Amino acid sequence: MTVAVNPSQTGEPVFYLADEHPHPEGYSTSLGFWIYLMSDCLIFAMLFAAFGVLGANYAAGPAPKDLFDLDLVAVNTSMLLLSSITYGFAMLTMQQNKIAQTQMWLAITGLFGAAFIGIELTEFAHMIHEGATPQRSAFLSAFFTLVGTHGLHVSCGLIWLVTLMVQVWKFGLIEANRRRLMCLSMFWHFLDVVWIGVFTFVYLLGVLR
Repeated sequence: MTVAVNPSQTGEPVFYLADEHPHPEGYSTSLGFWIYLMSDCLIFAMLFAAFGVLGANYAAGPAPKDLFDLDLVAVNTSMLLLSSITYGFAMLTMQQNKIAQTQMWLAITGLFGAAFIGIELTEFAHMIHEGATPQRSAFLSAFFTLVGTHGLHVSCGLIWLVTLMVQVWKFGLIEANRRRLMCLSMFWHFLDVVWIGVFTFVYLLGVLR
């Protein structure tokens, strides 16, 4: 890529790319979003690493087997996995240009996501009521940071989902809205993958220790 200088009529230099070429529609959006997802992967990798180091330091406090209700966590996991399936249905109906059905599946996805957050907040409230606060031990600090960060991501995803539903309602399935829905799809499925890691590494292995 070269940079050329052209004198303008006013005598001031004008900088431009001599070999500039048009990019495909949405190219920069998709690339930028993939870069964002990779940065999020690094964040969660560091949080998993921190939990791996600190997760067995209970400071004479409660251990995972004393706190975790695997039945409740399994129900919560199913909420997020089902939301991923319903979002997939939303993408299929979007490809068929069916606005009403796309909105329906997005709404169902939002309900599953809201149920996931509600159950997670209930779990946090119960743990804090039992005295298992983030300050109690290194294990609890790492647990609340990792699981709470994931929950914050899901909450932001829900806000994004509602915003896109409003955009689709106002402007329909235009190219920009399709691109935004695809970006949210990648984000939502990414959170599913991260949660599978949380469920396995934090909850299952924690109870088995």
